[in-house]
Amino acid sequence: MKRLVVVAGLAALLALSFTAVHAAEREPGIAQREPYGIGLEGFAYPYPVSLLPLVNDGEQLRMAYMDVAPAQANGRVVVLLHGRNFPASYWAPEIKVLLAAGYRVVVPDQIGFGKSSKPSGELHFDTLARNTIALLDHLGIAKADVVAHSLGGMLAVRIARAYPDRVNHLLLAAPIGLEDYRMYVPPTPTEKILENEDKLTADGYRKQLETNYSPKIPPEAITPFIDARFNIKGAADYSRWLRAFVSSGQMIYREPVVHEIPLITVPTLFIMGADDHNAPGRPNAPEALRPKMGQNAELANALAAKMAHGSAEVIENAGHLVFLDAPDKFNALMLVFLAK
Repeated sequence: MKRLVVVAGLAALLALSFTAVHAAEREPGIAQREPYGIGLEGFAYPYPVSLLPLVNDGEQLRMAYMDVAPAQANGRVVVLLHGRNFPASYWAPEIKVLLAAGYRVVVPDQIGFGKSSKPSGELHFDTLARNTIALLDHLGIAKADVVAHSLGGMLAVRIARAYPDRVNHLLLAAPIGLEDYRMYVPPTPTEKILENEDKLTADGYRKQLETNYSPKIPPEAITPFIDARFNIKGAADYSRWLRAFVSSGQMIYREPVVHEIPLITVPTLFIMGADDHNAPGRPNAPEALRPKMGQNAELANALAAKMAHGSAEVIENAGHLVFLDAPDKFNALMLVFLAK
């Protein structure tokens, strides 16, 4: 039976995902591009993208994904699950690593993200988990090793709990959701978050990524993420994208998974950056509580100790984008774990 590996994260050679024209068009004096569509129409992905029709809450939607075969297959499959702030295209470097190791690689954009449909209703982890299993069924994949980054880690936990017979191994790469953010952050109205997100500028977003994710990332590696988010602002249905994006933030807050992590029965590895202190909603928490949030390496170690088959590796001088900050160490840990 083929095994599937679900991986969510970022890696070092992000520029491989994008064409040279993107960089050229960012130079001063060059005319601005036409806006991307809210399905990232006009934004380059590194491999061909297919679309799976789905119905969520009565709404007809399409889930985008890449399905890439290696030159020499080892009979196993890897699926990569992305974080909240990144389209699936950011997996280009990890796809190359896994292809070289003989894995077939399946890389979806979850509904509400990237090239997938932006629903009119609210996002829920249970729905995203069902969608992911539907994709595996569509591709004839019976079982998976799961590796997930950031928000993808929360989704992977829900998949491992709801569909344990579909998961062989779980690798959580700098996941969020290792604490219940409701313990620190008061509820924030959706309309307030919409207003704040709409006011965010490209420079402000760049500062967020460089400060909250990793100050080590070179500016040119951040630029594609800025493009993917801010060149859709001119799209006619931008407001629908914005509401879906805000819904994903409310999903993180309202649907914690930390209480489920100790109950996971499959072998699980956390790979954390020692400097990862990302904590969604921290600016909205009382000032006295903010320093207590986002102690992610310590949280991962504590949770791994409570699991039947859990372990954690912490990489020094690496942050939330652990696979970008320390790609060689991350890839070595990942490949050894997946080969077990």
